[in-house]
Amino acid sequence: MLSKLQKKTLIPTQVAGYAATLLVGAAIVMLACQLYADIRPLLTQQTDIFRGHSVTLSKNVGVMQTVNKKGIYFTDKEVEELERQPWVEHVARFASSAFHAKASIAFGGQGIYTDLFFEGVPDRYVDVQSEAWRWDSTESFIPVIIPEDYLNLYNFGFAESQSLPVIAKGTVEQVQFAVTLSGRGKSRTFRSRIVGFSGKINTILAPEDFIGWANREFGEAENSAASRLLVELGDASDERIPRFMEEHRYNVKQDELENSKMVFFFRVAMVFLIAVAMIIIVLSVAFIIMSLNVIVQKNRDLYRNLYAIGYSPRQIARFYRRTVGIITVADLAVAMAVAMVLRSWYVGRLATMFAIEWSAWPIAATTAILAVALVAAYDRIVLHTIRKTVEN
Repeated sequence: MLSKLQKKTLIPTQVAGYAATLLVGAAIVMLACQLYADIRPLLTQQTDIFRGHSVTLSKNVGVMQTVNKKGIYFTDKEVEELERQPWVEHVARFASSAFHAKASIAFGGQGIYTDLFFEGVPDRYVDVQSEAWRWDSTESFIPVIIPEDYLNLYNFGFAESQSLPVIAKGTVEQVQFAVTLSGRGKSRTFRSRIVGFSGKINTILAPEDFIGWANREFGEAENSAASRLLVELGDASDERIPRFMEEHRYNVKQDELENSKMVFFFRVAMVFLIAVAMIIIVLSVAFIIMSLNVIVQKNRDLYRNLYAIGYSPRQIARFYRRTVGIITVADLAVAMAVAMVLRSWYVGRLATMFAIEWSAWPIAATTAILAVALVAAYDRIVLHTIRKTVEN
C-alpha cells in the first residue's frame, strides 16, 4: 500500500532525464578506461611509448670544432648535470674505439677491404636479441650489430642504382669476415659476423667489454670522454626535455622525441575524456538528488503523516532507495553493453594491424565500482533527506 502511494509521487520525466545522463556518462567512462587498458600495452610492446624511452644525445658541431675536437665531447660535469634532471632515469656513454680496424672478406677470388670503427653501449640498450651477442676474450670472434638503415640504404638505394641484387637480413648474418685491429705497434686478426640489425642505435656496435679491452690493447690515445650519450627518459612526455636540449645546444633527433608528443596528446585526450564523463555523471547525480528533494518537499505533509502513524524514516525511504538503486544498476548494465559494442567495433579494426587481448575487465570493473558507489551514496542521501523532513 505504501509503495503504491509513493509511486504516484515520482515524476517520469525526471527519472528519464537521470537515466539518460547517467547512461551517457557511464558509457564514456567505461569506454575510456577500456581504451586506455587496450592501447597502453599495445604501445608499450610495439613502440616503447609508455616505458622509458632512450634518445641519443650529441653536441652541435660548429666551425671551432673542426680545429679543436675537444668541444664535441661531454665533460663529467655535463653528464652529472644531465643525470640530475628529474626526467632522466639513466645516462650511458658511447664507448668509442681508439684503435685502427680494417674489415676484409674474400669474394670471387679477390679480397675486399674497408676501414671500420666500433662503438659500444651497455647491453640493456641493445634492441637485438641474439645468443651470439657476447664477447669471450679466449675466442677470436667479434659479434657486430649494424643499423637496419644501412641495409635499407643498400637494398633500396645503392643496389637499385647499380643494378645489383638485394640482400636479405638472414643472408647478411651468415657472412663471416675478418677484422684486423692494429695500434701501439701490434695487430691481431679476429673472425667477425653481423649478428643483428638495430632499429634504434645508428652506429656499428660491438660488445662494450670488447671495446674496453681493445682500447687498452691497441688504443692510440687515452680518451675516456664520450662524444655521444644514450639518455634513458623516465617520462618521455615531459615538456622540459626540448627546452633543456635547446638551452644547452644539445643535438637530438626530432623523431626520437616524437613519442613524447604522442604520449602527451594521448594522456591529455584520456584525461579530458574521463573528466567530461565524470562531469556528466556528477550532473546526473545532482539531477536525481534535486528531483528527490523536490519530491520530498512537495509531499512533506504526506511523509509527516506516515511518520506520525508509525512508519519509520527507513520504511518511508525504502521505496525511493530501491527505485533509484534499480534504475541505477539497470542503467549501468545498459551502459556496459553499449561500451562493449563500441569496444568490439574499434578492436575489430585494430586487430587487423596489432594483436589485442579480448579481455574486457576494465569495463566490468568500472561498472561494479560505479554501481557500488552510486547505490551506497543514494541510500545514505535518501534516508538522510527523509529523516530530516519528518523529524523536523
